[in-house]
Amino acid sequence: MVDVSGKSANRRVAEASAFVVLQPAVLKALPRNPKGDPLEVARIAGIMAAKRTADLIPLCHPLPLSHIDVTMSLCENGVAIGSRVATTASTGVEMEALVAASVAALTVYDMCKALDKGIEIREILLQKKSGGKSGDYQRPKKR
Repeated sequence: MVDVSGKSANRRVAEASAFVVLQPAVLKALPRNPKGDPLEVARIAGIMAAKRTADLIPLCHPLPLSHIDVTMSLCENGVAIGSRVATTASTGVEMEALVAASVAALTVYDMCKALDKGIEIREILLQKKSGGKSGDYQRPKKR
């Protein structure tokens, strides 16, 4: 594990995203899913996953997270997932944001796999981050 004891603790925020491709029939069936509301279960799963990132990624530092937000947006061809994680610590929260988006996407898959085994999870991306020695990062917009 990298020694971060020499770094100063400051506010750090990271945002990530993922996209789950769903067929129109699966999207239409979401409100009647026998397992429950896939989007709300996925949102909670993403929040829980962000809190457990250091348990999942071997060399991640356990961090005191001050905020986690996971959002779900229905689109015509799937579900867009966004995560935003914040802390005041000596290392960043990029991995926590990425884990939140990834696990939320996997949860949508799990909740909908009975309807379609061909569901795809795409574009798990760090969108932006702020704070820390390396400074800010913003993913360039697609053209």
